[in-house]
Amino acid sequence: MATTASGLRADGTIGTSHRRVILASSVGTVFEWYDFYLYGSLAAIIGKQFFTGLNETSQFIFALLAFAAGFAVRPFGAIVFGRLGDLIGRKYTFLITIIIMGTSTFLVGVLPGYSTMGVLAPVLLIALRLLQGLALGGEYGGAATYVAEHAPAGKRGLYTSFIQITATFGLFLSLLVILGTRLGLGTESFEAWGWRIPFLLSAILVGVSVYIRMQLQESPLFKQMKAEGKQSKAPLTEAFGQWKNLRLVILALLGATAGQAVVWYTGQFYSLYFLTQSLKIDGTTANLLIAAALLIGTPFFVFFGWLSDKVGRKPVVLAGCLLAALTLFPIFKGLTHFGNPAIEAAAATAPVVVTADPNACSFQFDPVGKKTFTSSCDVAKSVLAKKGVPYTNAAAPAGTLATVKIGDEVIESFEGAGLAKADFTAKSKDFTGKVTAQVKTAGYPEKADPTQSNYPMLIVLLAILVLYVTMVYGPIAAWLVEMFPTRIRYTSMSLPYHIGNGWFGGFVPTIGFMLVAWKGDIYYGLWYPVVVALMTVVIGLFFVRETKDVPLDH
Repeated sequence: MATTASGLRADGTIGTSHRRVILASSVGTVFEWYDFYLYGSLAAIIGKQFFTGLNETSQFIFALLAFAAGFAVRPFGAIVFGRLGDLIGRKYTFLITIIIMGTSTFLVGVLPGYSTMGVLAPVLLIALRLLQGLALGGEYGGAATYVAEHAPAGKRGLYTSFIQITATFGLFLSLLVILGTRLGLGTESFEAWGWRIPFLLSAILVGVSVYIRMQLQESPLFKQMKAEGKQSKAPLTEAFGQWKNLRLVILALLGATAGQAVVWYTGQFYSLYFLTQSLKIDGTTANLLIAAALLIGTPFFVFFGWLSDKVGRKPVVLAGCLLAALTLFPIFKGLTHFGNPAIEAAAATAPVVVTADPNACSFQFDPVGKKTFTSSCDVAKSVLAKKGVPYTNAAAPAGTLATVKIGDEVIESFEGAGLAKADFTAKSKDFTGKVTAQVKTAGYPEKADPTQSNYPMLIVLLAILVLYVTMVYGPIAAWLVEMFPTRIRYTSMSLPYHIGNGWFGGFVPTIGFMLVAWKGDIYYGLWYPVVVALMTVVIGLFFVRETKDVPLDH
């Protein structure tokens, strides 16, 4: 049967060869997401390997910042590779991004740690993360545009939803490889050197991916546009220098991708960090729980992509944002209840309160490890943060020595400013010992007790979070592709997607845990995704148009 310039049969269906092309594009993207997610899944271990010059809390936060650095540069990758994609085509851009991503990931696996290279180690690590982010910034827009330009009218949500699955499959694959390596080597060997193996395996995956990408043909709509001489000569100027197009980019960001991003990263990343860092569930168990939830939820990417072809992109995406904003707090409190009920019980029977002069309390984040926090308030909060003990704050008059109240017991902190190092160490050890003994007496656990965890209920709650992810993420590619004309589509859709996901979404774990460390409330970090999701609901509802029936050849 004859096909049209867009690669469709006369009856409007898509040909077998183009299904194969779409599948090949999706498989390559899975491997690229695998590379990117490895770092996020191993952030705690990487913090110990590359940021050993910092205290325990700053180690983890700075490891998350290095993870977020890859997200921070994604919009720049979107600009660079989006322009290339609109000028020279989708296929060649694919090849460049996968090679950069795979090579950077492999090099992380052979990079010496802080103990060997000193400060150069984290600098090189962050440089490799930046390269990964640049490559991923050029990947998604090309994949989404490529698939959408092959899809028949009325099925773009369905077809592009397979691209949306690739991110979850990439995460799922990375978790499986990490779990297999951890179980095979044992926790001690894995944390010492075995964590490098998943990164080194990317050499094999990048070879497979490059081979797959070499088999791709150029997008038929791009070839047709080029043949007709309608190609943009300056896609950046046209996309961002003309208000009619720039306005669409801004609305796509604030009214679609920002909320989608925070819901996605809360459901798939922040939840993992919450299980391991706040609830003290061991890493293997937490990864298995997330993997189970992903296995349950993943088919819904396709379902909600298909549904968006029927009812529209807006209703599905905005409903997911609204549901998440309304239920994140009770869901995460449920994770505590079923994951580590001892924390919940201890907080109810023996709440911890830090009473201190607010002006003496610092925002304890020191990325270079040079600053010391010696006020009585900082000393008290530092000890509690390291132990993962939730607490509330109470104001005291200026000059008052900070105290920690655990149940009915009050422990006085000490003022470390001006003390000799040996004296500070001795007093700190004494104070820490008193707090440790009292929180143990009050029932605060050092680790989650597996016999007290309700794993089926944890999977149910995590699966609900993944369901929200599928609602917001399944239709988003089709929605973005349909907003912009072919001549600047790659450039225009890539930037709002990667600002949304790279900045709004990528910083969810970092901002969340910095807020928790600041306030002491283990749920306080959820305010960030809740507020952003609600913003997207309002802007998307009133200012962003529905696009499901818009033709792509415009």
